Amino acid sequence: MKERSRFARSQRMTMVNGTLVLAIVLVVLQLWLLTATVNAYLGGDRSTAVPAALASLACLGVNLWLLRYLYKLD
Repeated sequence: MKERSRFARSQRMTMVNGTLVLAIVLVVLQLWLLTATVNAYLGGDRSTAVPAALASLACLGVNLWLLRYLYKLD
């Protein structure tokens, strides 16, 4: 006998949509971070590159965690 899911289909779609919105916000944040960092770097400010790279890696980590959550949802 097939095991039933913990959540109804509409509940899963709500969670998927919320996760997708959060992932899109994080990707837009990463694009803004890249633009601001390149602008600062080309302007002569070399001190922003490492913190920006760490923040971008943190955003990547959150996005990967969200993807893992979606795979476990089903």
